Amino acid sequence: MTKAAEYRITAMGAEHAQQILTIYQRGIDEGSATFETAAPTWEEFDAAKLPQHRYVALDDSGRVLGWVAVVPVSDRCAYAGVVEHSVYVHPDARGHGIGAALLHELIRSTEAAGIWTIQSGIFPENTSSLALHQRAGFRVIGTRERIGRHYGVWRDVVLVERRSALIQ
Repeated sequence: MTKAAEYRITAMGAEHAQQILTIYQRGIDEGSATFETAAPTWEEFDAAKLPQHRYVALDDSGRVLGWVAVVPVSDRCAYAGVVEHSVYVHPDARGHGIGAALLHELIRSTEAAGIWTIQSGIFPENTSSLALHQRAGFRVIGTRERIGRHYGVWRDVVLVERRSALIQ
């Protein structure tokens, strides 16, 4: 399987679309990553994500091992420095530091752009994602109880955020 030294982080592009959406659908199918029930089209995905803060991890053959991207949380100017992110790693590539490397690159790019808060909602059962985010400097803000239905079942979401120490 992929070793940590066998991947590189690069900007996400349309050439990665099918693999990104496949990884996204795999995460959806596992049932502990998102309220979504089907991956969007590439056009929908591309239109929603901020282009300057999207990255993929590629192996030596160009296979996408994981991805990270952000959306703005609001169009109000007071929230211009706040984004919500998603990070997904292919099941076969987990446990090799790919998620951490993707988050590190996201933090670098958002801070360089003046973004002061990165946030996300994580299902409490997704303990590996919660641990990954804690290691990357995210903190738990709280649990949003019964925030939405997922396949007819009320689900909680743990709200995590990372505040930049560079942006005051």
